[in-house]
Amino acid sequence: MNETALPAHAQADLLDQDLTCVASLIQTRDISPVELTHRQLQRIEARDGALRSYACITAELALQAAHNAEAEIHAGRYRGPLHGVPIALKDLCRQQNVPASAGMTIHRNAPATHDATVVRRLRDAGAVLLGQLQMTEGAYSDHHPAITPPRNPWNADYWTGISSSGSAVATAAGLCFAATASDTGGSIRWPCAATGLTGIKPTWGRVSRHGTIELAASLDHIGVIARSVQDAAVMLETMAGADPLDPTALQAPVPRYTQLPAGSLHGLRIGIDPDWNGTDVDAQTQRMLASAAQTFKDLGATLVPVRFPITDGEQAVRDWAPHCAVEAAVAHADTYPSRRAEYGPILAAVLDAGHALSGVDYQRLLLRRMALRGKVDALFTGIDALLTPVQPMPPLSLHTISTLGDQPELIAALQRYTCVFDMTGHPCLTLPAGQCDTGMPMGVQLVAAHLAEMTLFTLGAALQAATPWHLRRPAIEAQA
Repeated sequence: MNETALPAHAQADLLDQDLTCVASLIQTRDISPVELTHRQLQRIEARDGALRSYACITAELALQAAHNAEAEIHAGRYRGPLHGVPIALKDLCRQQNVPASAGMTIHRNAPATHDATVVRRLRDAGAVLLGQLQMTEGAYSDHHPAITPPRNPWNADYWTGISSSGSAVATAAGLCFAATASDTGGSIRWPCAATGLTGIKPTWGRVSRHGTIELAASLDHIGVIARSVQDAAVMLETMAGADPLDPTALQAPVPRYTQLPAGSLHGLRIGIDPDWNGTDVDAQTQRMLASAAQTFKDLGATLVPVRFPITDGEQAVRDWAPHCAVEAAVAHADTYPSRRAEYGPILAAVLDAGHALSGVDYQRLLLRRMALRGKVDALFTGIDALLTPVQPMPPLSLHTISTLGDQPELIAALQRYTCVFDMTGHPCLTLPAGQCDTGMPMGVQLVAAHLAEMTLFTLGAALQAATPWHLRRPAIEAQA
């Protein structure tokens, strides 16, 4: 590795750089994929004992992929910005010959027989896959009792978000340059807000679900957790697209997300509902939102007052849990209730609820869901994106989260801005946009029309060019 060829900021802490920064250095051969992967694995060994972000580290496979990438690049066969870059997989993305447990003890010792489509596409792009990242049991709300949850690298006393907890912790702590993730009720957006990261929950069906372990088929969105909008764009451009192995994957062509327009946001309209964003939202979160809105306005965007269908949204929050429970019961039919003793109490209760819901009640949920989607679609006839919080309060402590099951009001508040858009399938981009009084990161959410991820990336990249929040890294050397 030619250290003197590196930019000053990259020399300081290579593993904390954005994926796109490291990719450019690999392309110019100023850094070696093999040496980079060695360094990455050394940092994982030093730090992850405390952070617990990995469920499975595939060091030998990663080093072999790094050697292959280096040989191809030296032979002039550079594949693109993921070539030779170490990334990791949420543990519901199957990787051939590697266990994908989805946070469950049932699957812990069962190597996958094939790659998920997203894994194959990342391999084809030359990415170095470091391993499987820890997650909540079955991608629901709690970790299995036998598993130690990941710890927030900003402060171990704070929540990491669910269920893509390992994906966020590893990316924030410099244990991978980006990670796959999934979002069924908020599982990309909460972890990103909790750890100061950028996350894209794409339009439902934009990314194939083939080979991923499902929680709720019509709610599951496969997406990305990264350090910047540019990094997320690189990952999504590789992962997205039609898939003959998943008939629900959308057929629409994938734009060149990485070719983001630069400059003014003139002509783009950002909708803000002051009632939805302001009612029962704490002052710190409101200040963060106001600051982000002002930055967008300064960059040329037009702020448009809108009225979100709040009553329908509140009903969607109530409907989400039984809807998810029914679909989860179907997903777990092969192992539940036949292997109930191997399930944690939270997921088991969800599956029981799914079995108990009547078909008539489920149909009522579906009709309300269809109506909500239509109303949100109509909202985007007058705006290009909607600006909301990720959650209506500052980062939550583990003490607060430990009693979450006894706080239905807090659960509803956390889901207010997230599960609504899993029910409608609209794409969402989460961006770090401030910090609370304790120094913990906070995030905002942009929502757009179906298949309008490019609009979200355009707005997000402009915000990140004008603000420093995505450049902050947790100081965790003392925990190594």
